[in-house]
Amino acid sequence: MKIPPVFGIIDAYYFAKKSRRYCWVAVALWTTYFLAFGTLQAGTDPQMDAATGFPREPLTLTEWKPGKKVAVCFVLYVEVWGFGHGPNFRPEMASRTPDLVNEAFRNYAINFGLERTGGVFREEGVPLSIALSALFPGQEPKVWKRFRALLPKAPLLAHGMNNSTQMLPLGRGLAAQEKYVKATLDLIEKDTGVRSKGWSSPSVYGNIDTFRACAANGIAYTLDAMDSDFLSVLKTPEGKLLLIPYPPVPVDMGQFLGRNYKPRDMEQLWTDYVGELAREAEKNPEGPATVIAIGIHPFVVGSPDGAAAMRRTLETLKKMPSVWLTDTEALMQASGLDDPR
Repeated sequence: MKIPPVFGIIDAYYFAKKSRRYCWVAVALWTTYFLAFGTLQAGTDPQMDAATGFPREPLTLTEWKPGKKVAVCFVLYVEVWGFGHGPNFRPEMASRTPDLVNEAFRNYAINFGLERTGGVFREEGVPLSIALSALFPGQEPKVWKRFRALLPKAPLLAHGMNNSTQMLPLGRGLAAQEKYVKATLDLIEKDTGVRSKGWSSPSVYGNIDTFRACAANGIAYTLDAMDSDFLSVLKTPEGKLLLIPYPPVPVDMGQFLGRNYKPRDMEQLWTDYVGELAREAEKNPEGPATVIAIGIHPFVVGSPDGAAAMRRTLETLKKMPSVWLTDTEALMQASGLDDPR
C-alpha cells in the first residue's frame, strides 16, 4: 500500500494555520497520517523512508577500502547570520541592545575560529568538508580567502543563503524551494568557482520538498538524513539522492550550547562514538560498512581549547585501524555512486 504524499499534508497544514477557525483541519490531517500509515510503514515496508514516504535503498558495502569499515567525515559549518542573529553563548544577555557579548562570540568564531580549525585539519593531514552559507564569501571576503587557502580542495556543501533570515521557504511549495536551492548553488559557484554537489539545510530545517528540490537542481548527496549508520539512496520523483548519515548526537553545537558540554567533553564523545563503531566492525568483519558525518562549528572547535580537543580527537581516530577519515565527496566516490542519479 502506497503511503500518501506528506507534502500534501504539509501544504494543508500551512493553509489551516492561516485561519484559527480551521485549525482542527491540521490536527485531523496529521493524526490521520501517523495513525493510519505510521504503523503500516514501519511494519510492512521497511524500504520506505519514514520522513518522506519515498523509496529508500540501503547500500550494502562491507568496507570502504581494504581494512577500512568505518568512514568518518568531519563537516565544518561556515555560516553567517546577520547582526543580532545567531547562537548565543550567554542567553540571559540576548535581550540587550546591543548584545555585545553574544555578538563577540559569533564574530570571534568567524574571524579567528575558522582559520584555527582549518589549520588543525591541515596540520593533521585529515580531510575536511565545508558546509557553506552562500552569503559568506561575499560578506566576509578576506576571511574566506584566508580560510580557503588552507583547504583549497575541500568539498563545498551548499548550506542555504544564511542561517537566520534567509532560510528555506518552507510551506511555500516545491517551486519556491527549487528556486531557493538554485539561487544558493548559483551564488556559491559565482563566489568560489565550485558548483556544490552536496547539501545541508540551514539549521537542519527542511521538509519533503527540500529533498525534491535538491534532486531537481542536480544535488548528488545530502546530510539531511540523521537516522542511520549506513549510506542509503533516496528515490525522489525528481531523481536519486545519496543520504550521508548526520546523526544529531555528535554535532558539537547542540551539545555545547544545549547541554553545556566543553570541548574536552566533545573529544570524549567523538572518540567513544567512533570507537564503538570500530569495535563493532572488528567483531563482525563481514558486516556492512558504517559512516558518520560529524558537524563541527568554529564557536566550539575554533577557540584555543576547542582546537586542542579537536587535534587530540583526530590523533586518536587516526590510530584506529578500521577508521577511514575522509570527506563527503571521496565517500560518495567510494560508494560506487559518484553520481547516484
